[in-house]
Amino acid sequence: MRRFPTIAAAAAVCTAALLVAPASPTPPAAGAASSDVPNPAAPENPDNPLAGRAWGVYKGSAEPTWPAYVQATGDTKEQLKRLALTPKAKFFGAWIPDREITRKVADYIASATRDDPDALVQMTLFRMQPWEAEACTRVPTRAESLSYKRFVRRFAAAIGDTHAAVVVQPDGPIARCAPVYSRLVEYAVRTLEAQPSTTTYIEMGSADWFGGDPTDAVATLLADGVAESRGFALDTSHFDGTGAQVRFGAAIVDGLAAAGVPDAHFVIDTSDNGKPFPGTWWREHGDGHPLGWAPQCTTTEEDHCVTLGIPPTTDVASPAWPLTPETRALAAQHVDGYLWIGRPWLFPQGGSWVQQRALDLVATSPYDPLRQGAATP
Repeated sequence: MRRFPTIAAAAAVCTAALLVAPASPTPPAAGAASSDVPNPAAPENPDNPLAGRAWGVYKGSAEPTWPAYVQATGDTKEQLKRLALTPKAKFFGAWIPDREITRKVADYIASATRDDPDALVQMTLFRMQPWEAEACTRVPTRAESLSYKRFVRRFAAAIGDTHAAVVVQPDGPIARCAPVYSRLVEYAVRTLEAQPSTTTYIEMGSADWFGGDPTDAVATLLADGVAESRGFALDTSHFDGTGAQVRFGAAIVDGLAAAGVPDAHFVIDTSDNGKPFPGTWWREHGDGHPLGWAPQCTTTEEDHCVTLGIPPTTDVASPAWPLTPETRALAAQHVDGYLWIGRPWLFPQGGSWVQQRALDLVATSPYDPLRQGAATP
């Protein structure tokens, strides 16, 4: 039986995790810049639900990179194109009232699939309340739990038969604070997976969050209902290295298989880990600055800073990515895609659009999102 810490003990664990572990995002389709480039499935992963179709690009005001791109001119527009035209996973959370979520999701899907109704749409469900540090000090009220379930049902109904990949509840390890969170995540997974073409991935932090030990991640995923999902997602907010996530994810897959859940797969957020710095932010900036305030790179020589990582792709084992042969083999077998789940162009993390930050991310990244599988020198 899964054992959860007491609320008091969990508070310390969750707070420590939030203050010590950085996370790295993962991009969508094989370096695709628009929804007209299908994504290949690796021979080792032939049933990859993200492969074999284009990935839709949302073009509307609800995603800040798009209006900035539309309004820009000259070289600025050319640079912002690398963000605006890259497939991304938009966050849907409690800032959207329950009564509006159906319309918001429908509008998003209509924009992202307008040129191709068979395109894959990527979304992030971030609706739990309370969450983050507050989740470790109190549990949801009955009204909050009912509202969560209502939101999820309407979210799922709006997806309908759309081909969708949904990342469920970033900072997922916080579910360890109390059993109710895992029960609600499981409800979301079951409700979403009931849609004919929806694939879910339960977010489970980062390799550095767990110190590389998959034990707690496996237990939490089992409680979260991972048996009913495709698997899990890693590194949505920690700037950790992609290779570390591949190896950690593969260890989780093995742990789930040993627990009776075989063939789990995962995705990795690569939106902000072009220069990974796992854990070092806290060791070198232990002055009260939260992780979300980590600065962007402003020159290609800097490190310990945020920049764009591997472009969204299902070509996870490409020699273009800085992975060892052993890690590439694990990725080909277990990783469905590198996705852009995070939003490093916002500051602080999850905050407001900052155009100079966005331009710096493009200028300092070792990758060009608009060139399929291409890493710059």
